[in-house]
Amino acid sequence: MNQLQVLVKIIPQLLSDGLALGFVYAIVALGYTMVYGILEFINFAHSELFMFGAFVGTEVLLLLKSAGILADMSPTVALLLSMLVAMIFSGALGVTVDRVAYRPVRSAPKLVPFISAIGVSFILQDLVRMVEEAKNGKFYLNAPTLFTNRITLAPNMVVPEKTLYIVGLCLLMMVALTLFVSKNKWGKAMRAVAQDRETARLMGINVDKVIALTFLIGAALGGAAGTLFSVQYGSISPYSGFVLGMKAFTAAVFGGIGKIPGAMLGGILLGLIEVFGASFLGALTGGVFGSEYKDVLAFAILILILIFKPSGLLGKPVGEKV
Repeated sequence: MNQLQVLVKIIPQLLSDGLALGFVYAIVALGYTMVYGILEFINFAHSELFMFGAFVGTEVLLLLKSAGILADMSPTVALLLSMLVAMIFSGALGVTVDRVAYRPVRSAPKLVPFISAIGVSFILQDLVRMVEEAKNGKFYLNAPTLFTNRITLAPNMVVPEKTLYIVGLCLLMMVALTLFVSKNKWGKAMRAVAQDRETARLMGINVDKVIALTFLIGAALGGAAGTLFSVQYGSISPYSGFVLGMKAFTAAVFGGIGKIPGAMLGGILLGLIEVFGASFLGALTGGVFGSEYKDVLAFAILILILIFKPSGLLGKPVGEKV
């Protein structure tokens, strides 16, 4: 049996791994696409809100462990508790960043808030590193192990229990966000502001509150995704958010920047492409390209798609009304 035949047999396993990674990308991509949909502004500090949430969630788990509570606690309860705390802190930080760094320059040329976002990104990285080194003597954290079981879903598909939790919780957050935006009055206000900010203001919508709510929700989702990432991969650093944030932003563009369904689709597809590319590239190219070129493959596919559909998979053509 050659290498390619062996890889074909583990496709179900690769599918589960790709979905777990893709859903994390999708949740982070939602933060990018929500802010862009309303402000047409790329919040490059969003990756650090993800990283901040990962640290907060991991610190909660480590605190429970040091207090001797974690061992007797249900892993599900521990995960949900750490996610909830991470969402609260990340959401509050997202609103603060908007209020301090973005709102004062909202009417400035678009390059100004863009540069401000890059500055906030570096500040948050170094602040987290400084705090962690002062507290723990190191700038990275290793998350406690919550889930040890592996579940057989199908032949050649043995999935870690934590993967099922990650996929399930990400799906739940996506559905909740979709229902909120489509059914809740604040969600409808967000859609109105996204379509025409000045008209929405004239109709009595408090645009500043809607924008703050958008940052709150996007940052909270990023914090939740950070905690799930920490539980899945076990180790985080102040720089964990940078590369993942770039990929999540890529996923948002891939699916159609400004479109919530597009961010979901783009994230899931990017995760699948990355995992399958890492496994199949070597076999398909005769060893010329290995798994280390998985990012090259993902971005090459993105470029090809954007050449033929610049607005992304679910985006509207430029000039067409949303």
